Amino acid sequence: MLRRLADQARGQGLELTGEGGLLQQLTRVFLESALEGEMDAHLGYARHDAAGDNSGNSRNGRRAKTVVTEVGPVEIAVPRDRDASFEPQMVRKRQRRLTGVDEMVLSLSAKGLTHGEISAHLAEVYGANVSKTTITAITDRVMDGMTEWQNRPLDVVYPVIFIDAINVKIRDGQVANRPIYVALAVTVEGKRDILGLWAGDGGEGAKYWLQVLTEIRNRGVEDVCMVVCDGLKGLPEAIETLWPQALTQTCIIHLLRNTFKYAARQHWDAVAKALKPVYTAPTAEAAEDRFLEFAETWGERYPAIVRLWENSWAEFVPFLQFDAEIRRVVCSTNAIESVNARIRKAVRARGHFPNEQAALKCIYLAVMSLDPTGKGQKRWISRWKPALNAFEIAFEGRLAAARK
Repeated sequence: MLRRLADQARGQGLELTGEGGLLQQLTRVFLESALEGEMDAHLGYARHDAAGDNSGNSRNGRRAKTVVTEVGPVEIAVPRDRDASFEPQMVRKRQRRLTGVDEMVLSLSAKGLTHGEISAHLAEVYGANVSKTTITAITDRVMDGMTEWQNRPLDVVYPVIFIDAINVKIRDGQVANRPIYVALAVTVEGKRDILGLWAGDGGEGAKYWLQVLTEIRNRGVEDVCMVVCDGLKGLPEAIETLWPQALTQTCIIHLLRNTFKYAARQHWDAVAKALKPVYTAPTAEAAEDRFLEFAETWGERYPAIVRLWENSWAEFVPFLQFDAEIRRVVCSTNAIESVNARIRKAVRARGHFPNEQAALKCIYLAVMSLDPTGKGQKRWISRWKPALNAFEIAFEGRLAAARK
């Protein structure tokens, strides 16, 4: 039947898409048929059925209504009943958009398009007039879902939690950079689980991190084997308070980047070569010996680099006690960088946000749009299997609680 319709439309010069196109006509027929079926179910009898005589309620004509769909605006005839008790579900009362349009708006917003760009896109491609105010209303509805997501129960144990920050521009009186912190955990099955988003003001200390980690703990996380971060002030103290057995590991990549800030460009290669034996040492004692050699060679020229590594030493050495499988995954926050890249793309397109809530909404939409096919999660599980086997041995018995 569809082939015959397409052939007939082609013979009549009817376009598939666009105003008055075949898809619009089929959508109209489908919606009107569904609404008529709902009316039959509501009244208890079909049109022209004698069973409806003196039933107390009957059809009362139709009213015209235009709804925005994925194929453009479609005008439909909505049936009415005499006592106005009919509540259609396919196209509800006062509903002007099918849910697919709302999903499209959320998807485009998650990809970084501004509300003006989304409105222009829908008008150009679908001929649909959706105002920026309407788009804002659509995206604002995700806030309830975001609150529920931010407070959902978590696993009892996580092998690793990565914490990193994304800087966004927020206009609060004047435009300024504000950090949004992302906590990403790896489950005992090797799945990626983003635990939540938290806004900071750049002056966070132990009190702030104690509040964030207490929230995570109250959602069910009783133990964490390792927390990997970028030298966030006050975080190690908060971790020790809530999860005394957890190891805090500073990101080696970030430590090296900060190192090069103090070195002249012509010395970068030499400094990197001299530091490599430190972070690839077989033991913490060997790493300390290699660092003393580095300090003897470069300490006079770059004392700030030596001080940087000395201040970070307690959070640098924990990963050196493990084998290569664990070292490979916990020596940096690279595991969270793919998430950050998607977030930065969405944030960069907006320029700046009017307030903190708007920034969190944008980042939440970007996070929810990650890995729509599920292939990324499968790659994660495959990539983390060797490391999790090593974790099982290194942290004997601690991961078992998550499997109960």
